[in-house]
Amino acid sequence: MELSFSPSTSLGFPTTIPPCRASSHHQTKLPIKPPIKSSFSFSKFSTSHPVGFYSYRQSCSVPPLSNSHRRNNFIRACTQVGAAGSDPLLNKVSNLKDAFWRFLRPHTIRGTALGSFALVARALIENSNLIKWSLLFKAFSGLFALICGNGYIVGINQIYDIGIDKVNKPYLPIAAGDLSVKSAWFLVIFFAVTGLLIVGLNFGPFITSLYTLGLLLGTIYSVPPFRMKRFPVAAFLIIATVRGFLLNFGVYYATRAALGLAFEWRFQISTFATKLGVRNIAFLGSGLLLLNYIASIAASIYLPQAFRRNLMIPTHTILALSLVFQAWVLEQANYTQEAIAAFYRFIWNLFYAEYIIFPFI
Repeated sequence: MELSFSPSTSLGFPTTIPPCRASSHHQTKLPIKPPIKSSFSFSKFSTSHPVGFYSYRQSCSVPPLSNSHRRNNFIRACTQVGAAGSDPLLNKVSNLKDAFWRFLRPHTIRGTALGSFALVARALIENSNLIKWSLLFKAFSGLFALICGNGYIVGINQIYDIGIDKVNKPYLPIAAGDLSVKSAWFLVIFFAVTGLLIVGLNFGPFITSLYTLGLLLGTIYSVPPFRMKRFPVAAFLIIATVRGFLLNFGVYYATRAALGLAFEWRFQISTFATKLGVRNIAFLGSGLLLLNYIASIAASIYLPQAFRRNLMIPTHTILALSLVFQAWVLEQANYTQEAIAAFYRFIWNLFYAEYIIFPFI
């Protein structure tokens, strides 16, 4: 037996699905239910029987399906009919959830989360005797506050970059028309207020002041009349301060404070970027990052008391070789939009990798 869908206008059938018969030879009367409205009908072609729902094609070499197979096919078809007319409210909620997730820029959240976990893990490994389960809620509330701060900064940037994003990043929800500007403003205000409340109530005035500074820098980066992203040096300083200093220093300081310890300064490596054209910036950025890997390997050799040589050397050698290979792939692709996007994602993966190995080096 075959099951086919055909337009009702071609066969002259009404646009309803008749009640199912248990068998083509043994008919069992079932309670009649109201017909299911549909834009198409089920039909069966046969050389010896009238066209019907469960008639057989006598010339077909395929043996008739069992009752269970017919029932499964019918249920599957009805499910498809139901899916086509799914609840508009559920569709709206699903679309809103997708737009909200894209609005948060997930790759930046991963960086924030990995950085926080790495710094907290390092502090806990160094002072494992001070770990308390009561601090778990405080740690997760701090992570949520960081995600709120991250959401505010990337959100305010999207609000003031709609025209640019329609050309360069049309998949972002405001530029794509999936999220209204009014809704975006509601979200960024919610992120800012919620983050400040969490930090103010749990981490004291010093961390609150650092958090406020981060929000302020994120604001002047995107909002006129400042819009510091127009100036390469200023943009670099803001990104390096927020991503490099405030995140790393703030999380590590807050973790040690929660453990009852004073903060201790550590060496940090920061990177920078400037606009010199696609090819030049790719070479410059890759070269600077490669120098960082070489410096890390050298530091593990000359300062064995500070670093674990057996981890630092092979790990950074692999990362450095991977960077060289990806830069070569980008060059061979002639810096197409797809190749640039892939290289950009790879640099983020290198960023994540450093946070993953940080607690153990």
